[in-house]
Amino acid sequence: MRKAVLFIAVSVDGYIADSGGGVDWLAGQGDNGEGGDTYSEFVKTVDTVVMGWRTYRQVVTELSPDTWVYSGLMTYVVTHRVLPSTEDIRFVRESPADLVRNLKEQGGKSIWICGGASIAQQLLEAELVDRLHLSVIPTMLGAGIPLFGALRTEQKLKLLQVRSSNGIIEAIYEKR
Repeated sequence: MRKAVLFIAVSVDGYIADSGGGVDWLAGQGDNGEGGDTYSEFVKTVDTVVMGWRTYRQVVTELSPDTWVYSGLMTYVVTHRVLPSTEDIRFVRESPADLVRNLKEQGGKSIWICGGASIAQQLLEAELVDRLHLSVIPTMLGAGIPLFGALRTEQKLKLLQVRSSNGIIEAIYEKR
């Protein structure tokens, strides 16, 4: 069975975006610390991306309006909107939990839970996230969009790896 991996950046105080939804704070502390490119390593392990409408809209209008940055990966955008799908992007109206349950049953590499917070929270609540790969950015926002909301059940994790580069802490956890 495929694994669902939440690979996401978060501020030290737990936010994935500032109060206006912005992510221009996603940077290290500015030195040239040692460390690898964890994104490039990670993306080789996935062939499917799951995201919500707001994350999709931010990617195509702000972050990379000229190029689809997830080219070569099958992307599912969870939305209530009825939009035509493309070869690489499918707009789906089913719940994130139903979608990921179905995807886990199919063959392939891991499934990247890309964002946003609502999708991540629903999948965590449904206990469908197998691994969390958190990039903790050396910034405290004070307010914004929190990654984790209140979960109804405790979820125990096992720390698999920690590394740091340029002030960014990469922590990888797995369900235990």
